[in-house]
Amino acid sequence: MKPSWPMPCLAVLLFSAFCVLLTFSSLRIACVICTSQPMAETDDFDPTLMQLAEVDIGAANVRRDAEQLSQNNFSGAPMKYRSSALQSLRDWINNNYFEPDIMAQLVNQIKTPIDRHNGKTNSNKLYSSCAVVGNSGILLNSNNGKLIDSHEFVIRINNAPTYPYVEHVGSKTSLSFINSNVLDQCTVYDQCYCRAYGEPVPIAMYICQPRHFFDYVICKNSSGTLLFVTDPRFDMLCARLVKYYSLKQFVEETGRNAEEWGDFHDRQMFHYSSGLQAVMLALGICRRVSLFGFGKQEGAHHHYHTRQKAELDLHDYVAEYSFYDDLVNQPEAVPFLNRVPGFSLPKFVVYY
Repeated sequence: MKPSWPMPCLAVLLFSAFCVLLTFSSLRIACVICTSQPMAETDDFDPTLMQLAEVDIGAANVRRDAEQLSQNNFSGAPMKYRSSALQSLRDWINNNYFEPDIMAQLVNQIKTPIDRHNGKTNSNKLYSSCAVVGNSGILLNSNNGKLIDSHEFVIRINNAPTYPYVEHVGSKTSLSFINSNVLDQCTVYDQCYCRAYGEPVPIAMYICQPRHFFDYVICKNSSGTLLFVTDPRFDMLCARLVKYYSLKQFVEETGRNAEEWGDFHDRQMFHYSSGLQAVMLALGICRRVSLFGFGKQEGAHHHYHTRQKAELDLHDYVAEYSFYDDLVNQPEAVPFLNRVPGFSLPKFVVYY
């Protein structure tokens, strides 16, 4: 049976039944493309925002819990999986630091294993086109299904269904991107029921709670499905990027000092959305990235496949939209990515 350690709930634990969506109200209705050019090297970023973006209380708590779990040797977990889970956990702890250069390593970490899994060669080349499909209710009546499926690589988020919505969301899935709370929910006892798109489709996930490494090991060993845990250096980059944009948005909208940001946000629960990290992953493995279902309209559900209308307040969607807007209109304004050797931002397209 799965262990039931009394671990603190972080970030998306209370809401993981709901697939995380990014909405995108600030971009234009038509698709917009930015050129794929190396960004100019610039340090024209607010040093206060850069410094405050480093502070991540939630991530610090996760690391503390991970170290405690490691010291306890996964006490209470069945011996069958304990050794593998412990090794994965300790590897994750050892790589838990900030390194923007991780963006240049995503091809080797993600694309190459997927291509080998699918029996393909030339795995060191970027995918020609990638669609990242969000879960917004605006997808309904979009009739973008065929356009989505025309991309070489299609990423879907948190097991959002394709049927009976194929006309609008497509049917092709190349990678399922989830958070580990989703994996925890679909791992029952010693069985993994997390393959929403079939066994051949790889799964990538980021860790919300260290104890979820137990679920990871169960699922990894239960079938031939390729299952990744995202590099914690990549997680930290995503967290810092979103925190920067959240701080920037706060200062611009309120006129207050950036140091007051924590008075208006839950410092411990604040976290980027699954959709944001799926987009970041696509930036590292694709020559052209298209976003679908990252937006909202009056009356539209938060998710196209549920009746939920409220957004999750632990995410700052407006800050994430601002990041996407920069990818479209001024990629040189994106922090942390402007000096990554061997990496340049791809063409970026948004369908609203």
